[in-house]
Amino acid sequence: MTNGSETGMIFNLQKFSLHDGPGIRTVVFLKGCPLRCKWCSNPESQFAGSQLLWDSARCLRCGGCAALCSEQAISFTGSAVRISVDRCRACGVCARSCPGQALKLEGERRTADSIVEECLQDLDFYEESSGGVTLSGGEPLLQPEFSAALLKALKSKGIHTAMETTGCVPPQIFQSVSPYLDLLLFDIKHWDGDRHREGTGRSNRLPLENMQSAIRAGKKVLPRLPVIPGYNDSLKDAAGFSSRLKEAGAQEVQLLPFHQFGERKYEMLGQAYSYADTAALQEEDLQEFRQAFLNEGIHAFF
Repeated sequence: MTNGSETGMIFNLQKFSLHDGPGIRTVVFLKGCPLRCKWCSNPESQFAGSQLLWDSARCLRCGGCAALCSEQAISFTGSAVRISVDRCRACGVCARSCPGQALKLEGERRTADSIVEECLQDLDFYEESSGGVTLSGGEPLLQPEFSAALLKALKSKGIHTAMETTGCVPPQIFQSVSPYLDLLLFDIKHWDGDRHREGTGRSNRLPLENMQSAIRAGKKVLPRLPVIPGYNDSLKDAAGFSSRLKEAGAQEVQLLPFHQFGERKYEMLGQAYSYADTAALQEEDLQEFRQAFLNEGIHAFF
C-alpha cells in the first residue's frame, strides 16, 4: 500500500528534463537542504518552508507589501525590499496583491497523489524514451516519508525513479528511501573533509558512507561532481576524488562544469553570492582534469 495522501514541500516541477537521469523526465524539486554550498544554483531550496522572493526589476516601490504585512516582515532599505524569514508566515497576501508581480512565494505543499497524477500526463514520453521521474532539491531525503511515498507510488505505475542526493543524512534515513529508487544521482562536492566543510558547511563523512553502502548493496549509482573554480578543480583534487570513488566502488563520474544559472536568485533572496565574479567553466576547460580521472581508471564524462 502507498500513502498517496502524504504531503511534502516542493518548489518546482519541471517537465521534459533531459539532464537528470535517462530519457525524458519530470524533475520534482523538494525544499530543504542540510548543505549550504556557496555555489548553489537553487538557493531557494535550502530553507525548508515557503519563502518570499523579491524581483527588483518588477518592483514599483509602492510600499504596498510592507503596509499589508501584519507580521511586519517586509521593510524598505533604500530602494530595496527586505524580507525577514523569521517573521514571514508565507501567507502569500503580499504576493497576490503586488501590482508589479515582484513578489513570488516559493514553496507549496503537495500530496504524493497529486504529483503522481501530474507525472502520469507524460507517461507516453517516459515509455518512448526510457525516461521517468527524478526527485531533486534541495535534498529529498530531508523529507523521507514524503519521498518514499511518492517514489513508491511512481513505481506502482511502472515509472522509472531516480533521485539527486547529497547523501548527507543518517544511514537509516538513506536506507528507508533507497529501495524505491532505480537510480541514485549522487552529488559529491569535495574529497577532503575539511574542504568539504569549508564549501558546504558539513562534513563529507555521511555522503561517502551512504554512497559506498548504496554501491555495495547493488544500487545503480552515478556520482556527479560540480566542478567549482578554485575549490575542487585542481589535478590534485582529481586524484583525491578518484581515490574516494575507488574506495566506494564507483567506476564512473559525471563532471558538471560550474555555471552562473542561479546568480539572480541570490539577489531575489537578499543574499550575497560568493561566485558573482567567477567565470563559468566549459567542457574544453576541463579536459586535463577529466584525463586525470581516466588515468586512474575512472570513466569521467560530461
